[in-house]
Amino acid sequence: MKFDPNELKFSEVHKLMIGSIVPRPIAFVSTVSKSGRNNIAPFSYFNGVCSKPPTIMFAPARRGWDGKEKDTLTNIRDNKEFVINMVSENFAEKMVSCSTDFDSDVDEFQISGLTPQQSEKISTPRLKESKISFECKLNQIVEIGKGDAGSGFIVIGTIVLFHIDKSVYKDGHILLDKLETLGRLAGNSYTRLNDRIDIARKIKPK
Repeated sequence: MKFDPNELKFSEVHKLMIGSIVPRPIAFVSTVSKSGRNNIAPFSYFNGVCSKPPTIMFAPARRGWDGKEKDTLTNIRDNKEFVINMVSENFAEKMVSCSTDFDSDVDEFQISGLTPQQSEKISTPRLKESKISFECKLNQIVEIGKGDAGSGFIVIGTIVLFHIDKSVYKDGHILLDKLETLGRLAGNSYTRLNDRIDIARKIKPK
């Protein structure tokens, strides 16, 4: 089967993408508004960019029914900083409660019962419950599309401080079994990292 995105509705293209690009890591992004109100929301178009300097990206789309920008994006544009908090299963339901499109004057930390914790190199709080958090300074924001519903942005940030809980770290490596992170699938589905295969690769050809 073949599908031309120019011949499909936005919702149809969206379903093809989120059903095909799986599993997706989840960036639980905390920000602060100009007025000082905390915000935290999950985004699953998220990945690393490079390690020198340590750089990440996530993609907050415009709202699907009216094209409104996410509060997360507005806050990052205003303050030039944010925190990426990795999601573990023990607070997954609270994370999902933060994905609702609340008004900008709502503090999702309070709604969800999650705990803001002071960062060290930036003013934006990190998430106390998260076993791994990245304090980030904004590198750049790239707009994608024509500003209509479903178009979006790529937010690129430089990690200025890693917070790694000692329970998930050993000898320079992250212990995935202890992290218990989740991956995003389509619809209401998520996946655990409790089943994996190891395949050795050659770094350089002989």
